[in-house]
Amino acid sequence: MDVTATRLFSGSDHNIRDNVVLRHDGGLITGISEAATPQTGPRSLILPAFINAHDHARPRASSFGAVGMPLESWLLRTVVGTPVDPYLTAASAFARAARAGCAAMMVHYTRPSGTMPLVDEVRAVARAAGDVGIRIAFAIAVRDQNPIVYGDSEPVLSGLAADDRRTIEELFVRMPMSPKAYIELTDEIAAAIGGPKVDVQLGPAGVQWCSKPLLEAVAENSAQTGRRIHMHLLETIYQRAWADQHFPDGIVRYLRDIGFLSERLALAHCTHARPDEIEMIAASGARIVTNFSSNLHLRSGLAPIAAAHACGCAIAVGVDGLALDEDDDVLREMRLVQMMHGGLGFKRTWTPPEFLALAIRNGRRATGAPGTGELAAGAPADFVRIDLDRLERDQMIDADPLDLLFARGNAQLVSELVVNGRTVAIAGRCLGVDLPAIEQELRGIMRASAASYAHVLRAWPRLSSSLQHWFEAQLTCN
Repeated sequence: MDVTATRLFSGSDHNIRDNVVLRHDGGLITGISEAATPQTGPRSLILPAFINAHDHARPRASSFGAVGMPLESWLLRTVVGTPVDPYLTAASAFARAARAGCAAMMVHYTRPSGTMPLVDEVRAVARAAGDVGIRIAFAIAVRDQNPIVYGDSEPVLSGLAADDRRTIEELFVRMPMSPKAYIELTDEIAAAIGGPKVDVQLGPAGVQWCSKPLLEAVAENSAQTGRRIHMHLLETIYQRAWADQHFPDGIVRYLRDIGFLSERLALAHCTHARPDEIEMIAASGARIVTNFSSNLHLRSGLAPIAAAHACGCAIAVGVDGLALDEDDDVLREMRLVQMMHGGLGFKRTWTPPEFLALAIRNGRRATGAPGTGELAAGAPADFVRIDLDRLERDQMIDADPLDLLFARGNAQLVSELVVNGRTVAIAGRCLGVDLPAIEQELRGIMRASAASYAHVLRAWPRLSSSLQHWFEAQLTCN
């Protein structure tokens, strides 16, 4: 198939080519050449497809009142938004990603619906990705400690009424899975859904939620099998305080010493990682996935991304289900990262073309998507077309389109997404599923089931206050 474009950014030499034809067949690019005649009709810019390197494929949190609170409260509050239908929930998240130009997305699956056996639920998520047409990486987020706070939860629970305490314990305090059982579950999931467009990974939720035996089992299995690992690390000030208390020699040093750090690892956030820790992460070949808007929404802080890049750490970008406008706009998310970390004064961290190329390249590695994102013969046919007429709507003089893209770009400029040679979305409309109908159906189911969480909302004011007191005391003590 031939695709003509006014301009093309291949992602390799950081140059823009004009008046091109991109040819692809069987999911691969077969060639890129100059068009014999200038393109007619709407003008377009072809780019490597975007990557959402950290997400959870869940409903929008603000719809359930999870707004303006730190992660430690937010996580408990979002239980109200537990998926009511795994397929519909995942399909809506994947379709939003597709219309924003994402070819691949990391699904760190943190809250199963409980409406069906877990492996069947995973199959439903994978089916949703296949119907939408994007690539996914998938990991069950496992935890075996600290279900409510980062330590003894009795001071929090003891302040609740008996019925409210029972409610919270039933929702969050469960028998943890053994490390061996988790590895076996991951193997079973890989056998059920793994394939060319689904990369099954190991997914410890975070060091504060995972025991040493679990972290060590994950590191060992990854080394033996080559399976990738995806984990949150040092996202909040409270996680930093916990890590310093429980790992006085350094949490990242511990991860290095057990073989957890490697080129197979992607670490989400690292908002409160210190310079020596960043250097260890960089030396291992692991990637940091930054989630700028999520950190703003949850008041988690500003990650040291420019410093990480400067010491050679591979950086990718994730939406984390909390883009600035909760619209899964990964292009706007990349712009925010570039604006915040792209330099100070005349000193640049990277140019926009360099940043776009590295975010896509490192995102593909983190999600297991093939290739580097470079548009060239033999590479996967994963690309987006940007509406150049809209991007340059008031242009007075010639300008680099990537400079304009990082000045004003958003998902509304994506006119087409092609993944593995298949057109997945056109002009904001996902072709594989009917996103408006799915979202309408989901809203109906969720509204009908909202009463089932009335007991959580009743307990929330007291629980929220107790959580705040517990975490503030923890930080003060450290």
